[in-house]
Amino acid sequence: MSGAPPDSERPEVSILVPALNEQDTIAEVVERLLQVPLRTQIVVIDDGSTDQTSAILERYRDRIVVLRNERPGGKGNAIRRALPLATGDAVIVQDADLEYFPEEIPLLVAPILARRRNVVYGSRFARGLPASMALPNKIVNVLLALAVRLLYFRRITDEATCYKAFRTSLLRRMDLRCERFEFCPEVTAKAIRLGEAIEEIPIRYVARSKEAGKKIRWTDAPDAFWTLLRYRLWKPRRR
Repeated sequence: MSGAPPDSERPEVSILVPALNEQDTIAEVVERLLQVPLRTQIVVIDDGSTDQTSAILERYRDRIVVLRNERPGGKGNAIRRALPLATGDAVIVQDADLEYFPEEIPLLVAPILARRRNVVYGSRFARGLPASMALPNKIVNVLLALAVRLLYFRRITDEATCYKAFRTSLLRRMDLRCERFEFCPEVTAKAIRLGEAIEEIPIRYVARSKEAGKKIRWTDAPDAFWTLLRYRLWKPRRR
């Protein structure tokens, strides 16, 4: 008789990786994720890539889960598509570039696996402003942290970090609606509205340029501020 795998075999963390035209970095990202010293489930969402990303991912199909969108749907859409497949106790988002360091994932999910926290953010700003980040992006990030303080009366240093870890059941409760980069403000707003404390842990960060493939722009900021405002009075649906 089949059933759920025992706890000793279940993934501790599901790592969701949205990827759009990341042929230069996707192999290294996957290889480094496969070396994370936890029981992991890696779910890569190829969001309509037109370069060699899809072909590269084919090499890893026996070790990771690969989803494919025929047309780009956006980062938030990719995460929403992958979330129902997550089987780990914790879930974390990993960008498909090399701005963040997969080796830090165990540190970020440790408070969740130890049942001390349900939400953990890796903060790029806990030790000061990253030297590699463009000035407009620094300004927007500072203003987003200020918006969280003004709207939600919570002090966090890095609202827009990619490295956001959640207890999987909590993230599913949020009934996500995001399509693009508004994933970050939506989950921040909803975590706070659900009464969760957001623990921040300092992380390393090396920004890449637009020429190297960076997709988010400081011009995406209006959507982020609107999303924080939009969910100020959000309440979860009754189960």
